[in-house]
Amino acid sequence: MIVLGFDIGGTKSAVILAEVFNDRIHFLGRKEIETTTNWKEIMDQLILAGMHMLEISGKKDENFKIGVSCGGPLDSKEGIIQSPPNLPGWDHVPIIEYLHGKLGVKGKLQNDADACALAEWKYGAGRGHENLIFLTFGTGLGAGLILNGGLYTGACNMAGEVGHISLEIDGPVGHGKHGSFEGFCSGGGIAQIAKLKAHELEEQGTKASFMKSSIHHITTKDVAEAAEAGYGDALDVFRISGKYFGRGLSILIDILNPEIIIVGSIYARAGKFLDEEMYREIEKQALERSRKAVKIVPAQLGERIGDYGAIVTAIV
Repeated sequence: MIVLGFDIGGTKSAVILAEVFNDRIHFLGRKEIETTTNWKEIMDQLILAGMHMLEISGKKDENFKIGVSCGGPLDSKEGIIQSPPNLPGWDHVPIIEYLHGKLGVKGKLQNDADACALAEWKYGAGRGHENLIFLTFGTGLGAGLILNGGLYTGACNMAGEVGHISLEIDGPVGHGKHGSFEGFCSGGGIAQIAKLKAHELEEQGTKASFMKSSIHHITTKDVAEAAEAGYGDALDVFRISGKYFGRGLSILIDILNPEIIIVGSIYARAGKFLDEEMYREIEKQALERSRKAVKIVPAQLGERIGDYGAIVTAIV
């Protein structure tokens, strides 16, 4: 089975060509571009790249399936992207209809967190588990839920929007809300915490170790690099995020009682800076039986999880 997958992200988008055989995914090609507010331009570039990959791989004349993974909110049944906060300009995008018109194939659309949850469940750290939570922890924070051996999407396809949970009355903004789970635990959230830290240090006459040019341009990557070098101010930023990550996880652990929580992106790369405060908070906040039943691990599929998610969307 040949599959063309489209992974639409807040900063980068990609088209992936793969062959699925004997329940294994063999990647044949990939093209990544920067995401902009012009969705038609982005999709046209990805479609063109996908057609080129089909041609050079000798698969152009074979039947293929299409999967699209994208941040929510979206309507997977109707194939419409509905103004995700991390995709400005992508308002009511009929992406499945558009792809059908261009490629003649009726594809499937899935929330990126749900797609990655399915990918980790089928091919990664979630294999053999019936109840798992996947958390994106990237540009934003979303969850994919596998409950009682199946994907749970809720009454109107909105299950898993955990980034909107309020953890404080005030705090960094994420998912349009001050003090939200996403505000404390996402790429954008960590950058906000770091900027506040840099302002505090500046008032004390000190420059933050992770400030390369100006406070405005501080990124999570800058903070991670400084933390790797052992700078205390950078480690403090991660400790703050880790504390609230543990607080948010405790809510999910108590409500859903999962066997495993799998976390991607930033946690997969920098979880060691979050773990101490995260586990301390879980110990304080979560029910003992539930916290002892769960393990928290980084995504096994690593940097390719988005590629797996787009492909799995087409075949499940």
